[in-house]
Amino acid sequence: MFFRSSLPDGHETFTSFGRAVGPFMVSKIIIAGGGIGGLTLAVALRRRGVHVTCLERMPDLERVGAGLALSSNAMRELARLGLESAVVAAGKVINRAAILDARGHLLGAEMDFARLQRELGAPTVALHRARLHALLLEAIGPGVVRTNLRVVGCEQRRDKVTAVCASGERIEADLLVGADGLRSTVRAQFIDDGEPVYSGYTSWRGVTPADSVRAPERTSESWGRGERFGIVDISFGEIYWFACANAPPDGRDRDVQSELLERFSSWHSPIEQIIRATPPQRILRTDITDRRPIKRWHDGRVVLLGDAAHPMTPNLGQGAGQAIEDAVALDHALGESTSLEAALRAYERRRVVRANAIIRASRRLGWVAQWENRAAVWLRNAGMRCVPGSFKQAQARRLMQPQKV
Repeated sequence: MFFRSSLPDGHETFTSFGRAVGPFMVSKIIIAGGGIGGLTLAVALRRRGVHVTCLERMPDLERVGAGLALSSNAMRELARLGLESAVVAAGKVINRAAILDARGHLLGAEMDFARLQRELGAPTVALHRARLHALLLEAIGPGVVRTNLRVVGCEQRRDKVTAVCASGERIEADLLVGADGLRSTVRAQFIDDGEPVYSGYTSWRGVTPADSVRAPERTSESWGRGERFGIVDISFGEIYWFACANAPPDGRDRDVQSELLERFSSWHSPIEQIIRATPPQRILRTDITDRRPIKRWHDGRVVLLGDAAHPMTPNLGQGAGQAIEDAVALDHALGESTSLEAALRAYERRRVVRANAIIRASRRLGWVAQWENRAAVWLRNAGMRCVPGSFKQAQARRLMQPQKV
């Protein structure tokens, strides 16, 4: 059971190891979820000496997922934590990117990410999600992340919050951070908004075995009629790829490789080679969903972060980046505010408007990218070819402008 509570907005004093640590300090924090946002927050808190425990439902963090790209905004936040060099070494800096049609022809000017790096002071880096997890775990250190523990509820009183685990274990802290993803059980405790909203299209993701396909010279996403295919070099001889297609929800593949080849083998090179090179067991299928944006991410001693707060479609490549921004902003607010309530309100002021705007923008982009009507697709592609490169650069710059903390 979850008990609503409110905290005074004045000073508070907690006790740690038998002595006062005020005027305000959260001395023990539980993070529900060991994804990118939760692990980044754990790194930040550990750097300030805060006692933190991260509870992850999966048994193994280092082998999950496929690839992702961290834009300049995310990389700037990781640089604050001293992690930029490690991330660059674990992946591939993106210098050029393009949107193509199914035949491989440009839909407008390429994106100049090298220029954005110079302007924003940080690169965009693509890497395997498992490598990012590994370097975050190394930065956290041992004894912080506990696996095979799923938080199923929480209980509050004025001065503490208790995380209730499926195993029956109960863990008490000053603050519980719900970083437990799209179907967050922590979120469900105080926001009853049901199931995620299906976008109308599903996705497949994979990573090719090392050196099985020649790496492309640029990152690309190709748009067809109700279908897309993305290709991203993540270094170490591997290519991360993703595909989207309009489909009913909860679909299943009988032979995923054959069905993808049926969809995409007529598309431009090296799409067919990439699909053939990827072992079927390494292809992940996920329906694309998000949720209605919300304006309040906390209740008492419980606060949301990442997909638990603002699940978004992946069309702008900002899911991980926004979770990282959350983590650094929340850590900063906890370190600078005079009360817990003030800290959580400051965190929301920094993050809610920006994250919710990206939810909406990503949803709109996906809607256009997944058009099927032949005439609409022709008009879309013709219009994209007319958009000046300078306009695209300006849009990307606004999206990746570093979070001010």
